[in-house]
Amino acid sequence: MENEQMEKETRRKKIVVPGELVTEERKRIGSHVFVDEGKVYADSLGISYPDSSTASVVPLHGKYIPGRNDLIVGIISNETFNSYIVDINSIYHSFISKDSVRHELKRGSIISAIIQNVDEINEADLEDIRVFFGGEVIEVSPVKVPRIIGKNGSMLNVLKDNTGCNLIVGRNGWVWAKDGNLGLLVKAIRLIERESHLSDLTNKVEAFLKDEKGETKK
Repeated sequence: MENEQMEKETRRKKIVVPGELVTEERKRIGSHVFVDEGKVYADSLGISYPDSSTASVVPLHGKYIPGRNDLIVGIISNETFNSYIVDINSIYHSFISKDSVRHELKRGSIISAIIQNVDEINEADLEDIRVFFGGEVIEVSPVKVPRIIGKNGSMLNVLKDNTGCNLIVGRNGWVWAKDGNLGLLVKAIRLIERESHLSDLTNKVEAFLKDEKGETKK
């Protein structure tokens, strides 16, 4: 019953801009809203849920907008009778048909997939499912993903070769990593995020990694 109520409350979505009216009804006050003369307004660009019992806005900044044929890394968040619901670092739901996977998935299972289709409300169906056992998910800004991959995969190869980690970089800003020096990998990824605007970044990251490995040998 609780899941049914949650689905009912979040079925309708509305994009709101700062200062736009969210509701005139008396509701619990959530995040990214403010009250003026008894009315609730958005303080951020984001998504509101008119049917929810709480007046709040989910900011759009930093979230992934699904794109057809994108490779993503996701985490199983729930399931229905015939599908799994997948968190892909988006405000929109994504789904896997249970018939399309060999393994039974549980909440918290990590997968990679290709976005097969995106409907008119940006909910996505996933295919080519790969299930991961173990490893970690590193979160980055989706807009930084092209720099983490690099031209023709050059940056990705530098990261793999110098950390020994197995990596899958999702277009949704989630990176699955296992084995190798995960701490060094995270340092390198944060460096890429900070300096993504600079030229010759691949060589700089490679030099950084070699220096870091040299320090560990002292």
